[in-house]
Amino acid sequence: MSARTLVLLRHGQTDFNFSGRMQGHLDPELNATGRAQAARSAQELAKRDPSLIVTSDLVRARQTAQALAEASGAELRVDTRLRETDLGQWEGRTPEEVEQTHPGAVAVWRADPTFAPPDGETRVQVGARAVALVDELRERFSAWEAEPERPVVFVAHAGVIAGLTAALLELPLPEWMQVRGLDNGAWHELRHVPAERQWLRVAANQSPSDDRRPSSVGDA
Repeated sequence: MSARTLVLLRHGQTDFNFSGRMQGHLDPELNATGRAQAARSAQELAKRDPSLIVTSDLVRARQTAQALAEASGAELRVDTRLRETDLGQWEGRTPEEVEQTHPGAVAVWRADPTFAPPDGETRVQVGARAVALVDELRERFSAWEAEPERPVVFVAHAGVIAGLTAALLELPLPEWMQVRGLDNGAWHELRHVPAERQWLRVAANQSPSDDRRPSSVGDA
């Protein structure tokens, strides 16, 4: 049995990303830069002939996924389990603004995957709901087993991609927050190795070779 490939693509830039505001479940569209990022990533990943694209229901992810679906011809599905972390009372605010009302909380949130913003989710909770989607596709999406070299692509968000990656790699909780550094329009690539019964990350923060954009501002 061959290794199955999973590509985790982050949506293109929004005005919230540009200004450093945390989005969570807020639903802004891609800005002009984000649409260009989505188009470039779509052209690159279409060369991999994905067998399926699954996207978060939030519009910034759906717009990014639609670009890939049009470039590749792959089936596109929407799944709320790929929605970004619920940041509760912090949504729409910058980390500096949160610091004014919750001193020290942002640092704890960035270090502890079991910490949730007020009325929000933990990274562990986010990772668990996304893992359930992976497990479901491994059981029910037969094309992934028949043609494992054709990747399944998830189009999602920084927080959920980080949580899913840490969960699939079965990292100890103290190491979860080391999974960082995914730019807008960039992707991680993971492979499931049946003989070893584990996922491996084979590429991190990949982007089109001609893309010279700076790293994104903001956490989610």
